[in-house]
Amino acid sequence: EATGYGVVYFIEEMLKNKKKSMKGKKVIISGSGNVSQFATEKCIDMGAKVLTLSDSSGFIHDPSGINHDKLKYIMDLKNIQRGRISMYVKKYPKAKFYSKKNPWSVPCNVAIPCATQNELTESDAKVLIKNGLTTIGEGANMPCTPGAIKAFKSNNILYAPGKASNAGGVAVSGLEMAQNSLRYTWSRDYVDGKLKDIMSEIHSSCLDYGKEKNNIDYLKGANIAGFIKVADAMLAQGVV
Repeated sequence: EATGYGVVYFIEEMLKNKKKSMKGKKVIISGSGNVSQFATEKCIDMGAKVLTLSDSSGFIHDPSGINHDKLKYIMDLKNIQRGRISMYVKKYPKAKFYSKKNPWSVPCNVAIPCATQNELTESDAKVLIKNGLTTIGEGANMPCTPGAIKAFKSNNILYAPGKASNAGGVAVSGLEMAQNSLRYTWSRDYVDGKLKDIMSEIHSSCLDYGKEKNNIDYLKGANIAGFIKVADAMLAQGVV
């Protein structure tokens, strides 16, 4: 859950910095595994409407939005039955399945690529921007190609690189190690609260190092913040 929740928490922080929120936003998500499922869950909790999910066979588009009941069906379909996402339209016939295609042509406000590396190209980015995209957060590792990132930056799209936005999984692994070492038992809500705080802190670091004249370069901010964190650790340990 941690990676999926974390990317949505990070996107919410980016929007909050612009005096906006996830509530009411139209969201398209790629993939249908753990990250995609729990990103969808958190988007629903925040009042956003998730329109798409996908797998290697294609994507589904549900104009009425994927609610908690529909998500529960998807989780059973993918995690238990090991079925294809195309089965969704048999259960919910008002949705459509698009074979061998990705969801980036669907108009949205927020995009969350959670499937695989290099899944979102420069041409995909231009279609997204044309169709109303304002914000994108990487749930997968490097899902956006360099050309896509360039297009987002040149059009002032809020772009969260995976090295920042999908850090939730590693962060909660760290919390798990701390809990085990301390022999504590933390509740789910406590861990979720800590995750939210960590994603907020990562966002703040990106802001500190990514500020430009009229914009925030989150990629630059994440790169500098990450470098300084490693450099400070090396200095503290006497490596350099």
